[in-house]
Amino acid sequence: MMVRHAFSVTPAGQSPAERRAVRREITAAQRADTTVRTRKHERRLPAPAMPGPFGPGVREHGYWNLARLTVPAHQATSQHLAGIYPFVADVGLGHRGPVVGVDLNADALWHFSPWEAYADATGRGAFSTNILVLGAYRAGKSAVIKMLTTRSLPFGHHVVLPSDSKGEWVKVAEAVGGSVIRLGAGGAERLNPLDRGPRRTASTDDQHEQMVAQRRIGTLISLIEQTMTGARLSAVEHAAVHLALRRAITETDDAPTLREVHRQLGLIASGDTDGDAALVAASAQPRFVLRRFVEGDLSGLFEDASTVAFDEDAPMVVIDTSELFARGDLVAQLTQVCSTAWIQAVVSDRDAHRTRYVVREEGWRDMTSLAALQMYQQWLKLSRHYGISNIVILHKMGDLDAVGQAGSQERNLAYSIAGDIENKFIFHVNHQERAPLIERLNISPAHAEMARQLARGQFIAYVGQYSYLVDAFSTSTEWELELFQTDDAVLLASEEMPELVHLRERLEEAWPDDVDTSVDGWLAYERGIG
Repeated sequence: MMVRHAFSVTPAGQSPAERRAVRREITAAQRADTTVRTRKHERRLPAPAMPGPFGPGVREHGYWNLARLTVPAHQATSQHLAGIYPFVADVGLGHRGPVVGVDLNADALWHFSPWEAYADATGRGAFSTNILVLGAYRAGKSAVIKMLTTRSLPFGHHVVLPSDSKGEWVKVAEAVGGSVIRLGAGGAERLNPLDRGPRRTASTDDQHEQMVAQRRIGTLISLIEQTMTGARLSAVEHAAVHLALRRAITETDDAPTLREVHRQLGLIASGDTDGDAALVAASAQPRFVLRRFVEGDLSGLFEDASTVAFDEDAPMVVIDTSELFARGDLVAQLTQVCSTAWIQAVVSDRDAHRTRYVVREEGWRDMTSLAALQMYQQWLKLSRHYGISNIVILHKMGDLDAVGQAGSQERNLAYSIAGDIENKFIFHVNHQERAPLIERLNISPAHAEMARQLARGQFIAYVGQYSYLVDAFSTSTEWELELFQTDDAVLLASEEMPELVHLRERLEEAWPDDVDTSVDGWLAYERGIG
């Protein structure tokens, strides 16, 4: 091994003559190297160690170390040290709000409250209280949201579910002493979407009347357009509907119903137009649409006065619409519009100083027309003003493809609404969701790939500019796991129909990422593959 003069350190206090003497010693040691040859390779052995005041000198496998190198101790704050070498464990969101799970990166409990995150002054908070929840079937979405909302009740927050399409929130509401409103169960309970609703605290008479008028006409137009499968009313049809609603308010002493609006449209169609003949033809389409509510397949739900009232003091209010799915998908969509409008009249009282979660299961059902989308967008923007946290639950971004046509204003607005929700909980997704997550929600490719590997109950939480990997089920109690179980129907069907278990195994083996694991999905596949 040849000795090379690569680096030397001169002790402090040496004169130029002494430094030159050191260099001469180094040169002499290099010239004194001898070469020893072997059969396989050649290596050089250094000369014997040179005595002197500068260390051991040159020796086999050694090096020149004329002075010991020392690095002085450095003191800094943890904030500056984190910039030099980033800490692995994140500081998290603090301990305000209920425990949701365990932060797998920091190995610490993860607390979350959308209101606390919004009010966070440390810079780690969010600018919105709304939450987008996205994940495949059986990823644990509903159970985690039930866990979050139920654990939030002791913190003074209330929970509202405008449409429980599966009936799975009913037992949760009953367990916490909440209120359940059942629609379609024998036709005993009805909601009037044109109800005046409660008066906002500290609002003036003019403000209250304006709010009621806007909510009534907005709900009525949205109902008619959605029943027309998304077609928009013309200006003259709008005028006919406005006139019919105004007359219905007068005739019912400020308690209008869809039945009375339908009757007034019939009078307008017969020529009673207050002198505007153009309204005669314009009233035909809205009249026939509302006829379905009064006499047709949509009757018995929304056409007359309400038979139930919203309990503002109940910790959880659930509108059970599971019985309505037998009437078709349109009924479910219209129910979502009516129940949401009815509830908004109650929960939009800012001065009442209440904070509520509004959980929107099958969130895409609120986005089936341009009018509904615009109302939805406005409601999300006003959530902070009213103290509301809207939780929008989707199975996949492809759910929004049911909104409008490809490239239409409706679909673009639906994707924009989903993307603008700042707080996001991303659960396990199928492989085809990787591209939509990156393109539509601006999720990083690494996180999109990670979402495919998540176990049940685990999710990536985006709060403001920070992200966390959370395991929610690790903190669950047996009571919670049993109460929040959403697979009861699947498990019961599996016990009663063992052939479904075998079918599911076949399907998961063939399409591990694409199988709808619900009972309806299994039966649909069974019929499809014959």
